[in-house]
Amino acid sequence: MKRKWNLLPVGGFLLSLAAFFSYYFYFVYIPVTRDFPWASLLIFAGALALLGLGLRRAFARPERYRGRFSGPIFAALSVAILSFFLFYNFSYSKQLPDSKAAPKVGAQAPDFTLPDKDGKPVTLSKLWGGDPDVGTQGQWVLLVFYRGYW
Repeated sequence: MKRKWNLLPVGGFLLSLAAFFSYYFYFVYIPVTRDFPWASLLIFAGALALLGLGLRRAFARPERYRGRFSGPIFAALSVAILSFFLFYNFSYSKQLPDSKAAPKVGAQAPDFTLPDKDGKPVTLSKLWGGDPDVGTQGQWVLLVFYRGYW
């Protein structure tokens, strides 16, 4: 009986390459997948499943399928790609330096003017100290710094 080519490890390796590059060239621009790369991790899981099935096929029935030599090589390369992806996205990228211009906790916020819900300009310093034109006598101000996706 002629042995068949076992293409599952090759497919798993190619899928792991697709998962790696798709995050940096596509998913990083989508807010839902940028902060936590769940889509890329799902693709990696599919790649590892293909690799596992391919290795099982190659070692369980070597008389029928080829791949006892190439399967582990593709699996090792895929695991190395996944390891680099996980290290870079979850460990190395967290070591970025803090912004020197960012306000410190407890520091006074810089003064700014923004429109309110009616479109009238509101200045932060006038809210703090009060503004006779608006009829305020100094108010508490809650600033929320939201990391938007615009």
